[in-house]
Amino acid sequence: MALRGPAALEPGTRGLLDETTVAAADGREASAPVAAGAAVEDDEEDDGRGRGLLRWDGFSAWLHCVCVVGFDLELGQAVEVIYPQHSKLTDKEKTNICYLSFPDSNSGCLGDTQFCFRFRQSSGRRVSLHCLLDQFDKDLPVYLKKDPAYFYGYVYFRQVRDKTLKRGYFQKSLVLISKLPYIHFFHTVLKQIAPEYFEKSEPYLEAACNDVDRWPAPVPGKTLHLPIMGVVMKVRIPTCHDKPGTTQIVQQADTHISVILPTVHEVDLFRCFCPVFLHSQMLWELVLLGEPLVVMAPSPSESSETVLALVNSISPLKYCSDFRPYFTIHDSEFKEYTTRTQAPPSVILGVTNPFFAKTLQHWPHIIRIGDLKPAGEIPKQVKVKKLKNLKTLDSKPGVYTSYKPYLNRDEEIIKQLQKERYVASLMPLQKSISPWKSPPQLRQFLPEEFMKTLEKTGPQLTSRIKGDWIGLYRHFLKSPNFDGWFKTRRKEMTQKLEALHLEALCEEDLLLWIQKHTEVEIVDLVLKLKNKLLQADREHLPVKPDTMEKLRTHIDAIILALPEDLQSILLKTGMT
Repeated sequence: MALRGPAALEPGTRGLLDETTVAAADGREASAPVAAGAAVEDDEEDDGRGRGLLRWDGFSAWLHCVCVVGFDLELGQAVEVIYPQHSKLTDKEKTNICYLSFPDSNSGCLGDTQFCFRFRQSSGRRVSLHCLLDQFDKDLPVYLKKDPAYFYGYVYFRQVRDKTLKRGYFQKSLVLISKLPYIHFFHTVLKQIAPEYFEKSEPYLEAACNDVDRWPAPVPGKTLHLPIMGVVMKVRIPTCHDKPGTTQIVQQADTHISVILPTVHEVDLFRCFCPVFLHSQMLWELVLLGEPLVVMAPSPSESSETVLALVNSISPLKYCSDFRPYFTIHDSEFKEYTTRTQAPPSVILGVTNPFFAKTLQHWPHIIRIGDLKPAGEIPKQVKVKKLKNLKTLDSKPGVYTSYKPYLNRDEEIIKQLQKERYVASLMPLQKSISPWKSPPQLRQFLPEEFMKTLEKTGPQLTSRIKGDWIGLYRHFLKSPNFDGWFKTRRKEMTQKLEALHLEALCEEDLLLWIQKHTEVEIVDLVLKLKNKLLQADREHLPVKPDTMEKLRTHIDAIILALPEDLQSILLKTGMT
């Protein structure tokens, strides 16, 4: 079976979504997947209704590409395979993938190792995304939305002795490159396919990718059955409407389901924080405030798991600064992040190379951890130590910082920041919305005014956790995480105002209005109403379907009340 490559689909092009994707999107039952590895001669499949569908649309909804990275005695690490063949990666991106897909030599990872990395997309890359997939993104929780500037790499690395090779070891990584931050899901996929891939090589990888290409789209809120190489995974992607900390997937037994995933993205917070459990609240503060933080770990697995646990600890807030679960001295941002000519950036780095103990010695907060214990084992708790003690490469595990937490330590980990009434007060009153005026603007956020509200309504009045809440909030307001949260909140409120303005227009008697105005004013109104409809569709405004239908009816009625020459012109300006 030949690989389907550039001859079948020009680089960078995307066709229609496959039938299972479209079915999942509009609520219809998806068609049964074709058996893994089934040969199809043409690059267009017919859905039974005469419509040709380009391949790889289903695949690209989940993955950008799959890479195989091996070790060459002359070249070092090298990308041996990129699949599908039409997938585009710049030379810079390939270099990053090469170095990030292998553990540092000092890690000594024998056997199979799984970890995750994140790298910056090359500037100038042409973004090509499905319109439909952008709509899916709007229903995701903010912390699961795709970041267009970054890729994730999910790695399954194998290193075993092999006397037939010059180096004496077989070293290879199977890497999934994706925009989706579904850590647990993709690690599970790799566990299913990587071990057998290392035995069967490229034909097996091709068959696995064909299976992914037949998956339904990653629609939030739907229970998805995803077959891959004889295994069926049952998953549900969260929505922004889910209650935090709950899982909606049904755990019932099903004869054709092999794996049920209760989460697609979460890591084991308790296991990752176990060595620093007593200091988890302080670490939560550091992440919340966007402080520079480096995790020094013995292997990429411990490094990536701990960094991802730190990022997830402030959920449902989105961590808005950069974070690198695994970072090496070969990374394209190495100089940018390790320079001493300016203060360390707001970033969380996970490293394993001892060289970083010296290079990042000037960073204000360093977590040094040992091997993570299996589930159920409680490791010895590390201590908080002054940074001056971090001088040697063999420093003991610990949290090296001079940071003084704002809040006193509590027995429970704080999982979310309390939402404050102040931000909601920036929203204009609904009675101030007039259909004949532009929607009112949100009031400006004033930090000092907000701080005054905390004195009477702040969490220090009800929380059992005591400490400097006011100081914590003052610091948080200056962090990128607050900026990211507030921008999202402001966008939601602005869209709500636009939606309320549309509803106000629909309640007006527009036919009575046009009797009192000139044709020029009426034409202007029709054009503005059409623009409102386009905006509502484009920005996914929270408008009720009957409101949109009512507005279209208004537009049609107004146009029919105009002379025929104007009717024909207005009907050509866009669909109503």
